[in-house]
Amino acid sequence: MRHAFRLFWTGWIFNLKNLTLSGFFMLNAAILPIFYATIAYYMFRAGTRSGSLLYVSLGAGMMGIWSSVLFGSGGLIQWQRWQGTLEYVIGVPTRLIFVLLPMTIATASIGLYSLATTLAWGWLIFGLPLDLVHPVWFVIALPAAIFALGLLGLVLASTFVLLRNANSLSNLLEYPVWLVTGLLVGLSLLPGWTRPISYVLAPTWGIRGMREAALGGDPAIPVAICLGLGLVYLVIGHFTLGYFEVRARRPRPHRDDKVL
Repeated sequence: MRHAFRLFWTGWIFNLKNLTLSGFFMLNAAILPIFYATIAYYMFRAGTRSGSLLYVSLGAGMMGIWSSVLFGSGGLIQWQRWQGTLEYVIGVPTRLIFVLLPMTIATASIGLYSLATTLAWGWLIFGLPLDLVHPVWFVIALPAAIFALGLLGLVLASTFVLLRNANSLSNLLEYPVWLVTGLLVGLSLLPGWTRPISYVLAPTWGIRGMREAALGGDPAIPVAICLGLGLVYLVIGHFTLGYFEVRARRPRPHRDDKVL
């Protein structure tokens, strides 16, 4: 257990520093959410609902966190291929899940830049009030959402092991998840068939817990469901990663080989 924690901590710190040096990730995590938040501010500013600007600011920040997880975890295996380290990652004695888990959690953690920049931008430019109704619960809900999204990224990474065009699938999943998880549009405005999809995705409960902690409500249930989904993702990622690891290790027959 101590060795696993040390491995996780070292891998998380290393990958967090590595992602911070990436211009693409910093642009995606710190700059783009400001544009999303600005557009949303002007859309919601005419509304009369109290706290609507903080509502949309949290949604824009979560959009950046999901983008970081999606592109970071979805392209994780592809980047290892490009850097020539995929064989070493799979071939080390340590189980693959302990190597990839801190990477996916780091991609979710880098999304904190998104939340910080959107809140700071709204406060400086639009006079966004930062008075939280339940500040303690907000401090709990935020890392819970980061943890759950990082574990969802583990499932994405394990699924994309055998896909050489994983980036295309990452691009496809970004905007639909923004909509179906209610980051900017209320779930009540979406068709009923989207509800089961929304309920099995961690961003739905992560943003609900953060909003209820910030604007008022009962954040305990959303936070608990978010953590529960994270554990489910961990179990799924464990089995899918083991299956795809075996598939990746198995030598493929040459195209010219004949079946006798």
